[in-house]
Amino acid sequence: MPQKTYDWLVVGGGLTGAMLGYELARAGFAVALLEQQISPHNATRYSYGGIAFWSGTDRRVGGVSMRQLCWEGRDRYNQLCEELPGEIAFRELNLLLTITPNSDPQQVAQSYTKFAIPPQLLDVQQACELEPLLNPNAIAGALTVRHGHVHPEKLVLALYEGIKQLGGELICDRAVDLQRESDRIRGVRGVKTTYTAKQTAICVGGIARAFLAKVGIHVPIYFTHAEAIETPPANVQLRTLVMPAELQRIQLEAKATQPQAEPLWKQPGNEPVPAILDTGAVQFFDGSFRLGQISRVLTDPQAKVNLKQSEAEIRASISQILPSLATLPGECHRCLVAFSRDGLPLVGELDGFEGISLFAGFSNPFVLVPALAQRFARHAAGETDEIISQLSPNRL
Repeated sequence: MPQKTYDWLVVGGGLTGAMLGYELARAGFAVALLEQQISPHNATRYSYGGIAFWSGTDRRVGGVSMRQLCWEGRDRYNQLCEELPGEIAFRELNLLLTITPNSDPQQVAQSYTKFAIPPQLLDVQQACELEPLLNPNAIAGALTVRHGHVHPEKLVLALYEGIKQLGGELICDRAVDLQRESDRIRGVRGVKTTYTAKQTAICVGGIARAFLAKVGIHVPIYFTHAEAIETPPANVQLRTLVMPAELQRIQLEAKATQPQAEPLWKQPGNEPVPAILDTGAVQFFDGSFRLGQISRVLTDPQAKVNLKQSEAEIRASISQILPSLATLPGECHRCLVAFSRDGLPLVGELDGFEGISLFAGFSNPFVLVPALAQRFARHAAGETDEIISQLSPNRL
């Protein structure tokens, strides 16, 4: 039988791929989403599902502020609740950003004034009233703000169903490499067969660097090995989403992309910067938890990690902040989390090649992906979008 040619082949079935595939299908394209597992064990699967719409700043991209993109993201979730065939568990809850005893709460609060909705500073007593599971001796105070939240797996599954309802296809296969003819990408070779498309979108997060390098395409995308504990439903209630006010992950990403670290990324087996642990916890509607997380910069995407040791470190850290959660049964998992050099995602066509685009590198994915996927689809349909042009992978 003749091989089917799609308008768009979206490679990767996590949040980025599922959302982009859905928006492309809504725009009228013939779409196929390629994912090797029906229930992917990826960054989306083990994420907290937090939507920081309050964190937009005045930083401008293509004439549009990050603040506006965050509001677009929140609005898009409200629309998706009506559009999608499945429940995505979208809600708003209190985010609690804990401040360590050796930090000045006023200075920490000051660092948040640049955001669209600056969090409110709480003293220790107020923080514990908001979240009774907190250990008052482990904090100097906290910040709080209303925060969006969604169930990551439910959202992705609902997007899958939405793609199918719009006439798109879901293909369960592993992408081995790209079909390249000179400077034209014509699709993907999978384990089962090859898939041909007019355009191919790479949405595989941290694997994108190695995957594209197979055919001589080099992109400035980086990744951490993120490690977190997943628990079954538990008979304990966490009222808020708890995270540290001073996230070490942001500093880690900045250090890992310094010019002196760049040669290390060209070879596997390197660790450009030491690992960090940001102690946080979230509970989903079914009572299960995500506890974590360790971010480890290892240049080999297949590097081995001692998850037993990681679990012990996470539990020890959780025992200080949220003692009643530290002994919950659960298992530590690892996934790759992609990021870029300047904190903005890599979105758009790859310079020097035809038929291929990148949609990856989101440091704040759940708030930015919906708005940018919608803009990407409109751009693909012929509508000029300056943001998509400014976020091109070729800018770095």
